[in-house]
Amino acid sequence: MHKKISVIGAGSWGTALAILLAENRASIRLWGHHPTLVEELINHRINSTYLPGLRLPPNVYATHQLVDTLDAELILMVTPSKAIRHVASEIAKLGVSPHSILISCTKGIEHETGKLMSEVLEDCFPKNPIAVLSGPNHAIEVAQKIPAAAVMGAVHPELLKQLQKTFFLPSFRIYTSDDVKGIQLGGALKNVFAIGAGASDGFNMGDNAKAALVTRALAEMSRLGVALGGRRETFQGLSGIGDLMVTCFSRHSRNRSFGERVGRGESPTTIQESMKMVVEGVPTTQSARRLALQLGIEAPIVEAVYQVVYEGKTPHDALWELLERRPRTELDSLTQSIEK
Repeated sequence: MHKKISVIGAGSWGTALAILLAENRASIRLWGHHPTLVEELINHRINSTYLPGLRLPPNVYATHQLVDTLDAELILMVTPSKAIRHVASEIAKLGVSPHSILISCTKGIEHETGKLMSEVLEDCFPKNPIAVLSGPNHAIEVAQKIPAAAVMGAVHPELLKQLQKTFFLPSFRIYTSDDVKGIQLGGALKNVFAIGAGASDGFNMGDNAKAALVTRALAEMSRLGVALGGRRETFQGLSGIGDLMVTCFSRHSRNRSFGERVGRGESPTTIQESMKMVVEGVPTTQSARRLALQLGIEAPIVEAVYQVVYEGKTPHDALWELLERRPRTELDSLTQSIEK
């Protein structure tokens, strides 16, 4: 059981993980980028911006100084995907023990390189063990100790056993897998599809259309995910279909909410400016589309979301174009990567 843990990122998910892991009596350092937020965490023991209504346990210590987080056995990276390389590089410069375990809890794909978050961490910490955490986990429910499950991914079985002991808590069930790529691809790609599902909600396409959209999204996720190195069965698990379902249907999902507002006619730029939290599906849409084009993988939903978010196409036109695509057998569309 790990007793010294640092959580890098005091947004909703980082704060929720700090509250959750405090239950195993570990000493938790919670690092935040914004001094005013950290001041509130220290003085009032609350995060009114990202996780209102919940208090930090006494064994969670907030800090604005990265140097305070270096002596941890576990370092959880919970920053937005666009910031993870910068923050990880700063931690590496300060010096971290080669025995510290780095865990990516961020769902995204680095746009400039196409790398997954674990690969970014490997660049910054080549001597450290790396793991990933993903699954259908809304921060507010995890922090409230409402039952949830997740999957921990790492290459080494012994590392997974250690981490499972630390994260396996009464309200949080942890499964393990060595498919590090597949776990991350499911967690990243589902945010793109959640934008599409939200757009469907935004102009009231109905339950039948949304169910069809999400089902086809799973097929698309699997095609692209396997082409990028994940295993097909991973996308049938918690980090694939599990995360896809909760993100496409839940009122807590910021990606679905973003898509719903787009579906109602609001500008994507205006919506992002009005939201406190990062909508990871927006940059991931760009990354996923580029990877699909590079590999020649059929990804019509990713393309439709990209055209709406980045090219100004109306959600109505994008969804109807999806419906007008040529007829196919379901088996063919599930198994073929390239449309003939």
